Amino acid sequence: MWITYALASAFFAGIMSILAKIGIKDTDSTLATALRTVVVAVFAWLMVFVAGSQSQVVDIDKKSIIFLVLSGLATGASWLCYFHALRIGDVNKVVPVDKSSTVLTMLLASLLLGEGLTSLKAAAMALIGVGTIMMIEPKKDAPAGKKGVGWLFYAILSAVFASLTAILGKIGITGVESNLGTAIRTVVVLIMAWAIVLMRGKQRGIRFIDKRSWVFIGLSGLATGLSWLSFYRALQEGPASVVVPIDKLSILVTIAFGYFILREKLNKLPAAGLVMIVAGTLSLLVI
Repeated sequence: MWITYALASAFFAGIMSILAKIGIKDTDSTLATALRTVVVAVFAWLMVFVAGSQSQVVDIDKKSIIFLVLSGLATGASWLCYFHALRIGDVNKVVPVDKSSTVLTMLLASLLLGEGLTSLKAAAMALIGVGTIMMIEPKKDAPAGKKGVGWLFYAILSAVFASLTAILGKIGITGVESNLGTAIRTVVVLIMAWAIVLMRGKQRGIRFIDKRSWVFIGLSGLATGLSWLSFYRALQEGPASVVVPIDKLSILVTIAFGYFILREKLNKLPAAGLVMIVAGTLSLLVI
């Protein structure tokens, strides 16, 4: 059943990237992230009350709270880097780099969580890693000397923090109802995102956001909430070294929507890289 939740997480995460890309087109990425998190938090806590797990808050041990908070902080950092990269780079380039967190997560899961690293799993990691490198291309319209530098830096940071999010979340959500664990993490991200917005004085930009951007920011927040709820349910029941790669199949959804909606096309080399990423990920399901 956890595989179904992981696939659902991938689908909603893929849609979220496109909706967010459209929603932050004319909006500061930090402010857009904070606004999206409001939607995610409301949705996450609504699901907690629907599931009736709100009373379990007092039963969560200190270790779980600490790791859920750390996971939330890592998530916030990953989001801020990711959406900044998404704003200044092509979605078809940013997303593959962000998804490279798969390899790092698998390594950390083996080292820290005791999840076995077989030769077949190592081969899958190699396919995903090489495929990711093949998909990275500098923007052709970028200024001379800066092609790929800006968005690539933030996309790599996003991947590192995303990997930490999964590992810390796996530890923190053990023994905690998945909806409740997700909601607690979301509160941490919400506080972090708005603290940065207020420190940078970006809250004044709210009055300049047009109706279209509001709609897409809201929809991307809803898609994120659905993705998170599915992801942490899968993470609670399945191994992080497999759940995370399946979740990263959201790249297929993102690139498909990017092609048909944003008119962002893949060249032959990135397309071959995408095939390798998908092949490596799918092979994990039979290992």
